[in-house]
Amino acid sequence: MTLIIIAVVLLAVVAAAYLLMTVYPAFGRRAGKQEKLLNSRSLHYSKGKFAYPQTAELSGGKAGGSGLSILRDFIKGNPRSRPAEPLQPQGLLPESIGQSRDTRVTWFGHSAVLLEMDGVTLFLDPMLGNAPSPFPFIGGRRYSKQLPLEISRLPQMDAVVLSHDHYDHLDYGTIRMLKDKVGLFIVPLGVGAHLRRWGVSGEKIREQDWGDTLTYAGITFTSAPARHFSGRSLLDRNTTLWCSWIIQGEKTKVFFSGDSGYGPHFAEIGRKYGPFDLTLMECGQYDPRWADIHMLPEQTVEAHIEVRGDLLLPIHWGAFTLSMHDWTDPVERILAAAARRGVRLATPRIGETVTAGAPAYPDSPWWR
Repeated sequence: MTLIIIAVVLLAVVAAAYLLMTVYPAFGRRAGKQEKLLNSRSLHYSKGKFAYPQTAELSGGKAGGSGLSILRDFIKGNPRSRPAEPLQPQGLLPESIGQSRDTRVTWFGHSAVLLEMDGVTLFLDPMLGNAPSPFPFIGGRRYSKQLPLEISRLPQMDAVVLSHDHYDHLDYGTIRMLKDKVGLFIVPLGVGAHLRRWGVSGEKIREQDWGDTLTYAGITFTSAPARHFSGRSLLDRNTTLWCSWIIQGEKTKVFFSGDSGYGPHFAEIGRKYGPFDLTLMECGQYDPRWADIHMLPEQTVEAHIEVRGDLLLPIHWGAFTLSMHDWTDPVERILAAAARRGVRLATPRIGETVTAGAPAYPDSPWWR
């Protein structure tokens, strides 16, 4: 009888979890029949899953590691993994956006970047919520209490560009608030299903495979490989694609890495699409045990060199704690690595604007 009761309870828990992941909108929506047909045309899609040519596993990587050791370290915690006091972003005036034809980027923390190019306004991975979680009230909170500019004050934008569907890059609440301010959503294959569930018109969504090129508002967007994975629940791992982006205007070219472990794709991108005036490259939330899906800062500098970048702006840090390292370790390590390799490195405050091609750029150690 006891075994029967335990089995019934387990079945009830599993059924409740499945129901929650199906009906709760923040989890998004899995691809339907037509969407799977579109995905199946990709050379990187097999048996319902996307894959990087070199398999990326959470517990793998070149250094290896065990899930138990990762869990132990997360439970142990690190008191220096968050700032002692909330960060104070630099304010951004809405009337200043879209007023220049220069290529300018304003970092909103983590991987969220407002990109202005040739008078066109783009938002890359605009995760502007309080926590990277389907349940923000239980997720790790943002380091700052406010954004450089609140969503309600953002002007109309030409496009949102997404690298993949993880919660720290694609936020349900943010998309719901942005969807009527954006002309087009440019996303990897499969991600459109989430957006359509959240009220974005299908006419405003363009899904791209690696190597696909799209021109919109005079800007050319090319989806390129990244070494990562995807998924928003236990049911949809790797059922959507992840990518990096080449964004080219009249005079300047920007590389946005999305999330990626180090791999041969960087040198390939450099040969095929480089050089770049500016690279936006992930450098945080790493650990040697998952180096196959998140680069170490020294690898970020190497990847920047391989894609033939000029100015490097490190992202994927400064907003959330998703690893066990000190919160300033990513920028300190990349600063040292860039100095050793002679790489130009911009270190703007959250909310501070960087102009590509300008002789001067923010490089103060504001986090110290």
